[in-house]
Amino acid sequence: MKRYIIALLTLAAFLPGCKKDDYKLNTNLKPVEKLSAPVNNKFTKLQPATSAALSFEWEQARAEDGSLVLYEVVFDKENGDFSNPIAKIASDGGGIQNKLTLSHKDLNSMAGKAGIAALATGKLKWSVNASKGYNIQPAKESRIIELERPNGFAEIPVDVFLTGAATEGGATLANAMKMKAVTAGVFEIYTSLKDGKYQFVDRKTGTPNTFYLQGELLKENGESTQAGGTKVYRIRLDFNNAAATVTEITGMGLWFAPDNKIMYDLTYAGNSTWSFQNKLITFKQESWGRDERYKFRINVKNAAGVAGEEWVGSSNADNNRPTDATPAAFWEIRTITNNDQWNYCYKFKAAVDTKNCDVNVYFQADKNYTHEVIVK
Repeated sequence: MKRYIIALLTLAAFLPGCKKDDYKLNTNLKPVEKLSAPVNNKFTKLQPATSAALSFEWEQARAEDGSLVLYEVVFDKENGDFSNPIAKIASDGGGIQNKLTLSHKDLNSMAGKAGIAALATGKLKWSVNASKGYNIQPAKESRIIELERPNGFAEIPVDVFLTGAATEGGATLANAMKMKAVTAGVFEIYTSLKDGKYQFVDRKTGTPNTFYLQGELLKENGESTQAGGTKVYRIRLDFNNAAATVTEITGMGLWFAPDNKIMYDLTYAGNSTWSFQNKLITFKQESWGRDERYKFRINVKNAAGVAGEEWVGSSNADNNRPTDATPAAFWEIRTITNNDQWNYCYKFKAAVDTKNCDVNVYFQADKNYTHEVIVK
């Protein structure tokens, strides 16, 4: 207790001697003297689809009181003065480290904002701001980096939609049809187009960014034109390479493996769906039992008008006959490269045999591509 009283008395004696200025923040610091890496005018061929990155490094700035300094790397056009920079990015470690690791993807985006076109080479200027409190000090030097951009878009949209008078959704933006994200930067849609204008957008509200087709190239800010009547297509857009592939779908059929031929053709019903209704399905009697294997064949025509075939079916080379307890994934559709008579076929449920059925094949963006068989 005596020690506690002595401590309080000591603290009380000390407090009156404290001055307000003892708590004043010292924001004085010296700026970054020298940038370290990359070397001036370093050339980098950007590969945004990879994990490649570029490291920016500099000497430490010094605070007068020896405390922490924060860093921000600034980027501008080659002739810019950083008064209106393209980007400001905190250094690694939340602005603490005298280093910034920047991915080629981010550099590609920055180059696009600086006006460097796809497949072109251009330069950016960079430097570093050091700060302590409200005191911000620019580095004493800046450097240039030279970047070669790949063919593709600097900013790849998260979502892509198809809209316009030629489309199934019409010209009302709110009714634009969503495309399916197949892989990073690649989107596709199965749909019909009638004569008229259409375009691709990155959102269904406000003023979206727009894209259009110019042959096999994907371009910004424009519209495409459908002519020659209504046709069904698979349109695939690759924003990584600014490329487009338009494949006309001229037919689709349910291919019955035991007979090695199409059992019934399916008709395009709109909304990325092919169907036939109320058709009799009868399994084939073999010496070992009833055979019910099937998959689907798609007849296609490329942009040059060359006809071909594509096959879609099960992800499994062989399957058991499904039941009501079979997971929905059983009916999902995959592209088949091995299109022999027997492999990668589905099997009908037992209840299908000798019954009239509806079959619907769905290539819709909001779910995995799949199909269903409905016994009437």
